[in-house]
Amino acid sequence: MTHATGKYADFEDLRERAVALRRAGYSLRQIRDELKIFNNDILNQLVKGEPPPAWTKRPRAKDDLREKARELRLQGWTYDQIQVELGCSKSSISLWVRDLPKPERKRTPEEASAIARRGWEVTMRLRDEERQRTKEAAKQAVGTLSPRELFLLGVGLYWAEGGKDKPYDRRENVCFVNSDPGMIEAFMAWLDLLGVERERLRFTVMIHESADVAGAERYWADLVGAERSAFNKTTLKRHNPKTVRKNTGDSYRGCLAIKVRKSADLYRRIEGSWYGIVLGATQPIGEMSD
Repeated sequence: MTHATGKYADFEDLRERAVALRRAGYSLRQIRDELKIFNNDILNQLVKGEPPPAWTKRPRAKDDLREKARELRLQGWTYDQIQVELGCSKSSISLWVRDLPKPERKRTPEEASAIARRGWEVTMRLRDEERQRTKEAAKQAVGTLSPRELFLLGVGLYWAEGGKDKPYDRRENVCFVNSDPGMIEAFMAWLDLLGVERERLRFTVMIHESADVAGAERYWADLVGAERSAFNKTTLKRHNPKTVRKNTGDSYRGCLAIKVRKSADLYRRIEGSWYGIVLGATQPIGEMSD
């Protein structure tokens, strides 16, 4: 009994001190350090019922928007109008003003359509911003590739986009074709990793004859850092007026083919490495022999 009473007295003493510190403006972290109480459950019990000091309350970034939204709602503004004015989502506005009375509609159908259109533009802008944030975060998360990672990536890229040997069409040579500049850059970095000399590379631009052929040739030459002498004659695809093409405009530069001369051995290494990747990806851990 005496032992239990002693523990209760110790707790009450600590609580009295913790409450005094809390009322003096201490944060939980400061009280923890002062009293040497590192158990969060006990610490919260010690200050239970005592409000945190004002300086520890972090202001929320949307507080000002929330107050402005409520003010506009009380003036009779609709969700669409508030969204256009403040540039925030309708879901947030609904949450902020749901306890306020719904305004009477005082606009014509044309006005309503124009407001809804502007609201949709704001929604699309917010979605695009979120899309870009997600992409940027994913890009930064990758970091620098190790030589092994780059090697495996290059094998996968080649097996997806490169030329392959067939039993009915023997062609053990390395030829990679793509229209994506990023794919071309990654493939060139992979060739450098494998020690393939630039002198062994030959490039061919393949593009519609109605496009900016000369501009595309300059673009690809600059991207791979090669002289025009390393380029074969550009392959032109005839223009069919009946076909409505989507790949037009300044961003259209056709495709670039990269061929490695004397590459039979390199091709065999790629093919063997690819089957090794498939085996490593599909065979349960622990079953592969040393």
